[in-house]
Amino acid sequence: MADKKGTLKNQARLRRQRRTRARIHGTAQRPRLSVFRSLTNIFAQVIDDEKGFTLASASTIDKDLAAQVQGKSKTEAAKLVGQLVAERALKAGVEAVVFDRGGYQYHGRVAALAEGAREGGLKF
Repeated sequence: MADKKGTLKNQARLRRQRRTRARIHGTAQRPRLSVFRSLTNIFAQVIDDEKGFTLASASTIDKDLAAQVQGKSKTEAAKLVGQLVAERALKAGVEAVVFDRGGYQYHGRVAALAEGAREGGLKF
């Protein structure tokens, strides 16, 4: 029964994500910072939706972050991912983004990632 509840929760999240994606659109001047959260990891991408191209990305399974994330909580790891994606986005010439929380609540790991990205220099 738990499996069914998990799929229902994910279907609801995907519905919220589609609803949000209808309003949020990344451009070349202001790309979309998309967040995906799994049980163990968190992923972030800066996407130009007009070209369909990922400008920068970071996750907890990146080789650059894997050693730093070891032994930290998921929230602390998410903040480090936010800082790394901001650093990579700035290197790619992106200063302002539109935040796409991917149907997740703006709370916990998602909020920590956003906070880390702001600390890293992204504006949203």
